[in-house]
Amino acid sequence: MAMAMAKLAKRNGYFILSSESIRYSLSLRGFASASGSEENDVVIIGGGPGGYVAAIKASQLGLKTTCIEKRGTLGGTCLNVGCIPSKALLHSSHMYHEAKHKFANHGVKLSSVEVDLPAMLAQKDKAVSNLTRGIEGLFKKNKVNYVKGYGKFVSPSEVSVDTIDGGNTVVKGKHIIVATGSDVKSLPGVTIDEKKIVSSTGALALSEIPKRFVVIGAGYIGLEMGSVWGRLGSEVTVVEFASEIVPTMDAEIRKQFQRSLEKQGMKFKLKTKVVGVDTSGDGVKLALEPAAGGDQTILEADVVLVSAGRTPFTSGLGLDKIGVETDKVGRILVNERFATNVSGVYAIGDVIPGPMLAHKAEEDGVACVEFIAGKVGHVDYDKVPGVVYTNPEVAYVGKTEEQVKALGVEYRVGKFPFMANSRAKAIDNAEGLVKILAEKETDKILGVHIMAPNAGELIHEAAIALQYDASSEDIARVCHAHPTMSEAVKEAAMATYDKPIHI
Repeated sequence: MAMAMAKLAKRNGYFILSSESIRYSLSLRGFASASGSEENDVVIIGGGPGGYVAAIKASQLGLKTTCIEKRGTLGGTCLNVGCIPSKALLHSSHMYHEAKHKFANHGVKLSSVEVDLPAMLAQKDKAVSNLTRGIEGLFKKNKVNYVKGYGKFVSPSEVSVDTIDGGNTVVKGKHIIVATGSDVKSLPGVTIDEKKIVSSTGALALSEIPKRFVVIGAGYIGLEMGSVWGRLGSEVTVVEFASEIVPTMDAEIRKQFQRSLEKQGMKFKLKTKVVGVDTSGDGVKLALEPAAGGDQTILEADVVLVSAGRTPFTSGLGLDKIGVETDKVGRILVNERFATNVSGVYAIGDVIPGPMLAHKAEEDGVACVEFIAGKVGHVDYDKVPGVVYTNPEVAYVGKTEEQVKALGVEYRVGKFPFMANSRAKAIDNAEGLVKILAEKETDKILGVHIMAPNAGELIHEAAIALQYDASSEDIARVCHAHPTMSEAVKEAAMATYDKPIHI
């Protein structure tokens, strides 16, 4: 067996990554184990969205692959303590809010509605568990070796893994991909204890509904978690250093979005900084000051969520030991092939420049292993959609109107409100609009922005259009089923190059 594997040092003209013995039994849970001299074509450090997708794709391309994951469950932050559990709670809390405030409008009357928080959290945990096991099943199906432990470089071709069962193994290879994701960005003087002061992880597992819930940071995560606990009864206040929420969002959409959240009871303290924290009492007292300086005020809370962004997780990987270059914020520098300055070492996802989004990491992973396999991969970061999963949702792809103006490009704008969309009116959920930006001379679509129920689903028509350099007329001339929310995208496209019908 060892001699047979040794002959696979080169296949189809490409070098193969080697893997030393995976000294696991129970922790592998039935995954293919490796003898001491078995080799891999690809070794991936990190089993999050970027890492596990890269591993599966590499195996599908015929490359022998090992994935190393420290958590012990696959899916990374996104699946375990991020995207998936937060969407579960967003949906559950939305159902409660609808039952309490909207069902009667539709002729459904309930004598009482109450929250069973343990059951709600259990449903969330069940979803996470099922999905993590599903990825393990995909690893087995695609014959991906899975090592549970913390990996760190000892050389450009060797990764030492401290396994979760207390052992150690060394995985060798010629192509090693760093896909370790990101971690919560800390704030000076604010210590996260996951009880009174929590990260997004703690905010997903509160044992009771806080009366006063303060969010530090008005980005995607903060607004989503604020929405969850606000629907369940918390008084939510968002503290943001900048002058606006979600700075990557189109300004016109942002203003409408903020107004919508305020109508739901969410309060905002913009251009405000946290200068002190007191947790000595039952709750938390935050000392606040204007960002530009000024008089100090005190904001009291039962729970404070620190949601001021994320930072690349590269500590303890031994990158400095092998000479991998990083930028001033710790991101690994790569070329268009996702290769670092160290031969045979690659990086994808949140640890490199670009949007810190799970779906971007997945695309990075696919493109990276395609390059390793001798194919061509590509990810256009200007065409990666972003979604805020509140209610209404906000989704966008391409450029904002402010970015288009800064480029000096002559453009046209088309808008269509959901108040004029028949499906939205029929379901009594007509808040929001579609906004399309197109180059004036060519009608090429430059950006699409949607605020609406299920905007995250509607945006992909626009993502395809941008990917293939479509015009607004291209979308407008596609027959859209009636009645659907998607017709608002068609009408906005009609408004961009000509005139809409229904307004």
